[in-house]
Amino acid sequence: MSNHKVSITDIAKKAGLSTTTVSRVINGKGEQYRISKVSQQKILEVAKEMRYVPNLYAANLRTGKSNTVALIVPSLSNPFFASIASGLNAEIRKYGYITIISDSDENFENEKKELEQLSARNIEGLIIVPSGNQWRHIKELYDQQLPIICIDRYFEDLDLPYVSTDNYDGAFHATKYLINNGHVSIACIQGVKESTPNRLRVKGFKEALEQSGIRDYWVVGDDFTIQNGYLETKLLMQQKVRPTAIFTLSNTIAMGCIKALKEENIRIPQDVSIITFDEHPYLDYLSTPLSCVAQPVNDIIQIAVKFLFTKLENKDMNVIKVLLKPKIIIKDSVKTIL
Repeated sequence: MSNHKVSITDIAKKAGLSTTTVSRVINGKGEQYRISKVSQQKILEVAKEMRYVPNLYAANLRTGKSNTVALIVPSLSNPFFASIASGLNAEIRKYGYITIISDSDENFENEKKELEQLSARNIEGLIIVPSGNQWRHIKELYDQQLPIICIDRYFEDLDLPYVSTDNYDGAFHATKYLINNGHVSIACIQGVKESTPNRLRVKGFKEALEQSGIRDYWVVGDDFTIQNGYLETKLLMQQKVRPTAIFTLSNTIAMGCIKALKEENIRIPQDVSIITFDEHPYLDYLSTPLSCVAQPVNDIIQIAVKFLFTKLENKDMNVIKVLLKPKIIIKDSVKTIL
């Protein structure tokens, strides 16, 4: 029908019925207003024939519902967050809702602006991976009864729901694995310093070493990016005494690390062992598959979405703070030093 957007008036003209009758049927109120089955069927057939698309914006204004959940992540270019976004979108769809996905680019100001714009769109819930350690803009919306849950990154001392991995536990046991394989000269390439997962991973790394009596180690880096992993590895390989093992705190950091080692003709694991935080399918397709700390991503997604939709039904539901145990997956990237 050219570019003309079909309206209820158009349907009424073709069906030979009033716009009020058509409106009531289109909005599912035919039985309530005792409109005959014949008329209801005719209206629905005409609407289908004319390819009528309901005006959801107008419907939202009438009902106060948008059937929309917002998701804000720090970087969709990061495979970990891209995987989370895909999984959340699929799970939210099961509830008949759609997801608006936003990328803050690891920038607090971007996150704040995105959240302001999203809240103006009458979203019914928010799932967020915070980009930094500032939280007031999130807490203000939560206090206004918007259902919110943080995933992956969160605020330990704040009365705000979250579900994440026990990052300390994962880093502690990954480091212990390196130590048990004879490594005493170990470097850690970290991500965003102020983020809760990073701080807890570094804490687990340090305490595993110190409990084993190892006082000399490296903690370098400042971002969950390939470039950070690449640059820091280049610098580490210039040390007079090189680390025999590197613990990268994300799979993106690991990618940069591997690129730098390849350029320096340093072999994995013959010359340097690597273990990384986060599992991803591509790790198995590398020339040397990487050992890793696997987060229970599917469980995180399901718990977060379940909480959000339960909160929609019960505004008084208690705040949840859930940490799930990761597991170490052993592959071929760690050499045993005798």
